Amino acid sequence: MNSLRAKLTLVNVALLALGIVAATAVSLIGMRHYLLDNVDTELSASRSAVRHSGLTLDQMRTLTGLGSLDELPPNALKADGIPPPESTFVVIDPEGRPVRVGPLPTTARQRALATAVGDPVDFASSAGPRDLTLDGDAYRATGARLKDGSVLLMATSTENVQSGVAKALKLDLAFGAVLLGLLAVLTMIAAHQRLRPLEDMVETASAIADGDLKRRVPAHPAAVMETEQLRLALNSMLQQVEAAFATRERSEAQLRQFVADASHELRTPLAAIRGYLQLYDKGMLREQEDRTRAWGRVHAETDRMNHLVEELLTLARLDQQPELRFRSVDLSRVVRNAADDLRAQEPDRPLTVRADGAILVQADEQALCKVLANLLANVRTHTPADAPVRLGLDRCEGVVHLTVADEGPGMDTEDAARVFDRFFRAGRGAGSGLGMAIVHGVVAAHGGEVVVRTAPGKGLTVLVTLPRTPAPPLPAAPPHPTEPPRRTQPPPEAAAAALTPAVTPVPPP
Repeated sequence: MNSLRAKLTLVNVALLALGIVAATAVSLIGMRHYLLDNVDTELSASRSAVRHSGLTLDQMRTLTGLGSLDELPPNALKADGIPPPESTFVVIDPEGRPVRVGPLPTTARQRALATAVGDPVDFASSAGPRDLTLDGDAYRATGARLKDGSVLLMATSTENVQSGVAKALKLDLAFGAVLLGLLAVLTMIAAHQRLRPLEDMVETASAIADGDLKRRVPAHPAAVMETEQLRLALNSMLQQVEAAFATRERSEAQLRQFVADASHELRTPLAAIRGYLQLYDKGMLREQEDRTRAWGRVHAETDRMNHLVEELLTLARLDQQPELRFRSVDLSRVVRNAADDLRAQEPDRPLTVRADGAILVQADEQALCKVLANLLANVRTHTPADAPVRLGLDRCEGVVHLTVADEGPGMDTEDAARVFDRFFRAGRGAGSGLGMAIVHGVVAAHGGEVVVRTAPGKGLTVLVTLPRTPAPPLPAAPPHPTEPPRRTQPPPEAAAAALTPAVTPVPPP
């Protein structure tokens, strides 16, 4: 009974029941009024006929039957004034006593009529018929004064009216009950069809709660507009929930992989440093040359670990709404400077630079230098020393395209899809695997995008697209009150000094 179908059925049945009761009451009242009006019309016609006949009590006494009416003077009594068989009449003399008319004495019904009327003169002077009860039966009665002062009382039974109204009431109630039952059945069937989409939504929600995130609410041919809109909105919400859940799982998997990779990358130099220190502590490095070589390896692993930590710090800052210093930067000059650095490091590598004129963009110059440095570091690490390299700049409808292309061995499709993942190294080659991730983070912080085009044996092309006027960055959320102050990034000179290994490491004595 708490279901929506049952409540809708009860409401419809209750409304129809009220309608049937109201319609039945109005019809029965009208029917009773119509039938009583016919009785009153007949009584009024008889009363009028008696009044205009001029009859006296003596003349009434001479009436012994319907045949005696022929002895009366012409127009003495109209045919329409004859009481019907279910009617009764009695004559009250001037002394207020009922008298007999004809050879038969007054009956009990006639005496009851005389008693029920009370004052016959007042009753005869009333405007219309009245309701009376004679021996438990309902009557409508009226009176007419005769010429000698006597009063003729006439009454017509209304039992036929009451029985007709009762039969009509029973018929209406029976027909109404059938209608109510039929309405209840049809309402339950229609409600079941109309509410089927809601049941599908409940089943879908239960399935999703059990872990089936791909479940959706199916379409229903009998669905109304509101339930169809609800179905579409619910499916859209479920799609967003599934996407958000998949994103969260992917982020958690990436975080676990990131922690594992970072631990692995940091464990290698730490293990090397610990090994050399144990050798030194146990006195196994007796020769000065061995101690110098071991101390150099310790410094090299320390620099490697320092470089890895700095790159991790850079990625963390890029993830936490980086604070970039946007100003007008000549990107052509930045590209030419990066090309000069590559020539100084690898003078035998063929290099083509297309960055003529001045191309100004609103960007962080140090971040762009880091992008170019990482891209060229990948070229030096993963391509032969004689592989040609091309650097190019192009303007195109409010954006600037920076291209770094090489003719090295290239990458397959699977590796190209993961090139921006952290700690990913194609073929487990050299490097920390964070360079391209930093490139992607810096470009995204500038409101641009970076695309890789490659194929095995066809080299690698990195296309960086930067807006000339980037959108203002979103305001960073204020730190939590209990959060410790963050370390500020060291200036480029300090970072360079920290990343530069000692030229001639001095071993301990």
